[in-house]
Amino acid sequence: MELPIDHFRLLGVSPSANAEEVLRAFQLRLDRPPKQGFTYEVLAQRSELLRLSADLLSNPVERQSYELALIEGSSGLELSSNREVAGLLLLWESNASFQAFKLAKKALQPPQAPALGSGRESDLTLIAALSCRDASIEEQACRRYASGADLLQEGIQLLQRMGKLVEERKTLESDLETLLPYRILDLLSREKEDEKSHQEGLMLLEDFVNKRGGLEGKRNSERIGGLNQNDFELFFLQIRKFLTAKEQSKIYVNWYRRGSEDAGFLAAFALIASGFSYRKPELLQEARRYLRNININGFDPMPLIGCLDLLLGDVNQAESRFRSSSDEKLKDWLDNYPAETLGALCDYCRNWLKKDVLVGFSDVEIQTVNLDDWFASKEVQTYVEHLETKGALGIAKAGFSFLSSLAPEQQIESDPSKNLEEQADLPMPGGALDEILKEKSFKSRFQSRDAFLRSDLVKKIVSTYYSTFELIKKSDFKSFILKRPISTSALAFIGLFIIGTGLGILTQRKPSENNDLSKISKIELAKSEDIKIKDIGSREKVNNKEILGLNNLIPLTSVEPSTQEVKFLIESWLSGKADILNGSESEFLKSVARPSLFNRVIEQRKKDKLLGQRQMINARINSINIVQRSDKRIAADVELNYEDKTISSSGEILSETVIPSLKVKYIIGKNKKNWLLVDYISGN
Repeated sequence: MELPIDHFRLLGVSPSANAEEVLRAFQLRLDRPPKQGFTYEVLAQRSELLRLSADLLSNPVERQSYELALIEGSSGLELSSNREVAGLLLLWESNASFQAFKLAKKALQPPQAPALGSGRESDLTLIAALSCRDASIEEQACRRYASGADLLQEGIQLLQRMGKLVEERKTLESDLETLLPYRILDLLSREKEDEKSHQEGLMLLEDFVNKRGGLEGKRNSERIGGLNQNDFELFFLQIRKFLTAKEQSKIYVNWYRRGSEDAGFLAAFALIASGFSYRKPELLQEARRYLRNININGFDPMPLIGCLDLLLGDVNQAESRFRSSSDEKLKDWLDNYPAETLGALCDYCRNWLKKDVLVGFSDVEIQTVNLDDWFASKEVQTYVEHLETKGALGIAKAGFSFLSSLAPEQQIESDPSKNLEEQADLPMPGGALDEILKEKSFKSRFQSRDAFLRSDLVKKIVSTYYSTFELIKKSDFKSFILKRPISTSALAFIGLFIIGTGLGILTQRKPSENNDLSKISKIELAKSEDIKIKDIGSREKVNNKEILGLNNLIPLTSVEPSTQEVKFLIESWLSGKADILNGSESEFLKSVARPSLFNRVIEQRKKDKLLGQRQMINARINSINIVQRSDKRIAADVELNYEDKTISSSGEILSETVIPSLKVKYIIGKNKKNWLLVDYISGN
């Protein structure tokens, strides 16, 4: 077996450690063997391997020959079959948990698997269990939760097959369950192109909620996924923004059918958001059914259903819904609205859509709500034409072209600083649910814990429910119709109807869905171009230096490199590494570092690329001090000003590190004619 580790890491010492430090580390490792239950045989083999590494590194001649082999690309340690298990144990102790788990798992597979019941089988199984858990923890620390969960599943399956270590298996199963919410968030937050991961995340989410007993957590005796109800609600708020309106409506409907009343409320909002955004009025009809069936104490669905009536062209029915509301403040506000009732209904509906409905969806990005566009849509007009209400047909064909003058964004010419509430001297309609949440205690309002949890979740998700009037501005629009006698008003309305119909046919407006998509694509393109420009600017100085000096200094062939040459070699390494991790290429990195270091950078970039992210690194040398020099080896203590950022494909900064004074020891060795970076270690 070949272990992917060198003698320095095996023993746990720095490449710059002298013989005395090597022997001290060796004795410390002997005095502190692992105590997880390994057999005496494997512990004895471990001691022997440590002794061999200490002997080699404390012998100047053998060490020099070994370091030269490392520079030339040699990597890994060849072990005989009777020392493989001890080697895997040392590999795990060296924090190479992922490699240790994979090799241990391979060693336990037929036909090379050891005899059942042997000490070798027990040791290998224990190494697999321990390294599996540590590897998963390392993945979680890097926010690769799905990868960490996959490792735990592999370990659980392996222990089940071996029929050993029941307690360790239970520990892995507990870790896997606790990791579930983070795993779901990891899968759902990935790029849209990764459809497989997204669908896996949706399946896990559905299973998670079903096990909890719906959004309300009816099985609250079980702490599923390590989350109580409050923690779950925060988690759920996070993941909504990664789901489309269609996806949300589908899963909410499924949960509602399983008995979750919260899901019925959210299903209605998701259907309305999808229907309004994609001009599918039939979805609004479906949403109406869910709103009618919601049974939450104090919840008044009438104004919301009235908004749906308005969007489907039935103004009379919409007004009737509002006036049948149990909220007296809402009805008073409607009666005292300083313009037409239709304007009040439109203002309410417009702000309700913008503030409460069209939020929390990955595919809905509407800055303003334009009812003109909605009623001018061919899909909406065609649907409304099939409705039986005559008023609905007439208003839809008129296109509601006169509603723009009632837009809440318009300011009052006489006093633009005052809103509708101030002008009319009326209290804002607080809405039934929101008023109850403000005025009554939770204990007196609800007789059961389920009801409390249900309304609490709804309030968190629709935090501004029935508070949409804050943006409504008083309009000085005075209806032309209201200023005239009845006969004149009738003629004027007919005229508006004909003009609106003609304009609607001539303009043939495109559905706003396409406009929104094109707008989004332009924004994304602008963002990507901006990121590219910033990246180029951030590396401009380094690139200029590279262009001027690479031809002369890289590769470094001086017999006795000066401090300045060593400094430039390290700077070239930092620059090339930064370029690769940022998604670019570096033609000279192979010329300044040994193959194992170069490959390590390439592997890191591959992992970042799979996660849809990149790293921006800015490292500048503040000082350098050559602490050791020979014909084949140079050690330098370097102080760096170090900064790095992990950035997603959308340009979001995922993490950031700033270290004004980072001390690093660099080991440089000579490979035939060239000097190469052999290794480095951070620390004081």
